Amino acid sequence: MGRLDGKVCVITGAGGGMGREAAIVFSGEGAKVCVADVDGALAEETVSSCPGEAMAFAVDVADEAGVAAMYAAVAERFGGIDVLYNNAGISPGDDASVLDTSVEAWQRVQDVNTKGVFLCCKHGIPYLLERGGGSVINVASFVALMGAATSQISYTASKGAVLAMSRELGVQFARQGVRVNALCPGPVETPLLLAIYGDDPAAFARRQVHWPTGRLGKPREIVNAALFLASDESSFVNAATFVVDGGITAAYVTPE
Repeated sequence: MGRLDGKVCVITGAGGGMGREAAIVFSGEGAKVCVADVDGALAEETVSSCPGEAMAFAVDVADEAGVAAMYAAVAERFGGIDVLYNNAGISPGDDASVLDTSVEAWQRVQDVNTKGVFLCCKHGIPYLLERGGGSVINVASFVALMGAATSQISYTASKGAVLAMSRELGVQFARQGVRVNALCPGPVETPLLLAIYGDDPAAFARRQVHWPTGRLGKPREIVNAALFLASDESSFVNAATFVVDGGITAAYVTPE
């Protein structure tokens, strides 16, 4: 018996990183999984690694027609939808201080990280309501809870928006059986983060000193939390800020 037996899960941004890990784990726990990504080839690669039934779907989460078509295709293929794992997000290098970030760079991040979650909830939640309930996992971030002098202003703002949106949706749909939670990872060893710090060891070291564990999280460590939120084990967890960060948001002085 898997922890997600009988559930249909749609995971965005599943072509790599935490999304790919989630697709593999969820599939192994008995879920039928839609692996959604803007890069269809990467989505297909993830599907090939899934131990259970999975389908790939190429979608830009900022495109409303594409998002609506994705959910329709999943419902037709698998008979319904139970879990939305809204994981897709970007953090480009030109998102910097508020003094330096262009309007175009700001908007590019908002379109994917904020509008994308909005559209996935707008078009995905009706399918959960048809099933009598379900779980929505919106990936926010620890940066929605803290301030940083080395800012990525649009990314930070977008994750704060996801956090607030998740609380409101969790309250709105609770009595219809739909739980909505914001998953807030700390710094995680993903291609996105490694690309940011890979060429700048000094920037990495500056941040590392603030991590109580002294290390990045592993994708599986975040996915384990998402697995709990997707399963019926978390039936009383709703509108929560679910922080999985190795203690960084609690830290004042870290071990030497």
